[in-house]
Amino acid sequence: MSRRGWVLFALMSVLWGIPYLMIKVAVEGVSVPVLVFARTALGAVLLLPLAIRAGGLDVVRRHWRPLLAFAALEILGPWALLSDAEHRLTSSMTGLLIAAVPIIGVLLARLTGDAERLGPVRWAGLLIGLVGVGVLAGPHLGGGNAWALGEVMLVALGYATAPLIATRRLQDLPSLHLAASSLALAAVVYVVPAAATWPDELPSGRVLAALAGLGVVCTALAFLLFFELIREVGISRAMVFTYVNPAVAVAAGVLFLDEPLTTTIIVSFALILCGSVLATARRAPAEPAAVPETPATTPGTSTETTAPTSEPAP
Repeated sequence: MSRRGWVLFALMSVLWGIPYLMIKVAVEGVSVPVLVFARTALGAVLLLPLAIRAGGLDVVRRHWRPLLAFAALEILGPWALLSDAEHRLTSSMTGLLIAAVPIIGVLLARLTGDAERLGPVRWAGLLIGLVGVGVLAGPHLGGGNAWALGEVMLVALGYATAPLIATRRLQDLPSLHLAASSLALAAVVYVVPAAATWPDELPSGRVLAALAGLGVVCTALAFLLFFELIREVGISRAMVFTYVNPAVAVAAGVLFLDEPLTTTIIVSFALILCGSVLATARRAPAEPAAVPETPATTPGTSTETTAPTSEPAP
């Protein structure tokens, strides 16, 4: 990759690794609806003008049904569930559990029509990753923690499902328009719940800084950098940063919130990371057999297509 590509890669690894830390701080001073509204509204205010300037809003209106489903599974439900779960779970544990998204995504793709065969390596990755999730979650299945763990796994399910909708039903919707319109829709939905639970007193500076960071840095700026990263290095290399996010989440929780770094966390992180890498590995293409020479394609034509992708914004 180019130097610019590495810089963008490092920034994305951090920007989508620290939201768990900021969510943990924000829920200390505001309700879940206020947190989600603040994050989505800030993101929409910054991204919508860029999407409008780029034109093509008609395509957003034509795809409102799959867009609504995408927003529900990527933002509306997950961001609320994630914020509520962090009342009881550490930010590092939450970040590690969300790292199971690639594993769930492989299973969902297989169940919903993906024709690619899962070989022994990918099946081993699925099993290793699931064992890692079990090692991490097992000691916390009692009491309120079990409910919070269920919320995080629902988030992971939503994060794994939303990209399937994006790639299969929203292929001609530009990524910027997809992000901006989803955030705007979520902000509108959370206006009333946020107003009903608005704090009586101004939250502390620490909480306000966390809300601003979530909306401006971890949402608006992160989406823009993500699109630039895709243009610079391609989608396959760009998505590798999802394997770095959990480490950033754990490090941030340990360094800034004094969360424990236990042997269980280290072991589960290694299992989930290895499982995700193996489960999403692509088989090397078979060596092509010799075939008779065929006429060259017409210059300027290509069978290659691209489709927008969605990386879950924590």
